[in-house]
Amino acid sequence: MPLTRNATFRQLATFHAVARLGSVSAAADELHLTQPAVSIQIAALEESARAPLLQRTGRGVRLTEAGELLDNYARRILDLWREAGEEMATLQGVFSGTLRVGAITTAEYLLPPMLVTFAGEHPQVKVKLQVGNRDEIVRMLAAQEIDLAIMGRPPAELKTESTAFAKHPMAFLAAPSHPLMNGPRPTLAMLSEQRILVRERGSGTRATIERVFKDAGLPLRIGSEISSNEAIKHMCAAGFGVAFLSLHTCVLEMQAGVLALLPMAGNPIERDWYVMHLASRPLPQVATAFEQFLVERGQHEITRQLAAPTALTPVRARPRRKAAA
Repeated sequence: MPLTRNATFRQLATFHAVARLGSVSAAADELHLTQPAVSIQIAALEESARAPLLQRTGRGVRLTEAGELLDNYARRILDLWREAGEEMATLQGVFSGTLRVGAITTAEYLLPPMLVTFAGEHPQVKVKLQVGNRDEIVRMLAAQEIDLAIMGRPPAELKTESTAFAKHPMAFLAAPSHPLMNGPRPTLAMLSEQRILVRERGSGTRATIERVFKDAGLPLRIGSEISSNEAIKHMCAAGFGVAFLSLHTCVLEMQAGVLALLPMAGNPIERDWYVMHLASRPLPQVATAFEQFLVERGQHEITRQLAAPTALTPVRARPRRKAAA
């Protein structure tokens, strides 16, 4: 007998909760059921599937190969059912739903204020924000775990509909006391001899700086490869080297005077922020509305965030006065 004839939404929802939480007791608490009731639902689903879906371990449960396969479908089925309910509510004049957005790590500095503004204008909308590196966000989009993705360039490996909605400034920065702040105006050739603090491979800023040096025919000397923007900022402020970062990540440090733009031509470098979704999948109404919000108001919101007078102004350290003899 095919699984689809016997399995129920309740069984799928119960199974997915156990799979997501890794525990029968945790799933029972979330679903407001007893543990025996959860076990009965899982046993019935396993009987329909004609395969064990879970393996009990000392600390909980883990999925079998069949369980992993079924959980992937269960999640997608439950998401579609939730989405159907939200779309039906929209037809009745109630604008609600869950906005599922994924953003690369750098975008987590600019996106929350926009989400707050959007949610404030649509109080019945729930927001689910996923943050990760570029590869993780592309995977989430492909797996339909998110509806919209925010990143610096559309993925070549995935067919998407992408729209640029704002400029993305990236720049070379250093501590105000760094020698390059006082000497001759820095050039890219001079930077090729410096230790550069960069993000890991796969990040948008890493791809940009590699392209900049490649186009100039210069070697890129990597001082440290770091997966954290915060760590790069701290090391740069301590004088360890020159950093290449999105300006969205370091507005506060520049306002405080612990980081400054290198006074070199073409610094900062401007690229674009894109909002994108799978070309093969229609967007829910709430995702369509947020995409339109970004296209119409995204640049204004970002300009406002970067509007501090020192944010985009190159700084030269003042020469120290010699102590009186």
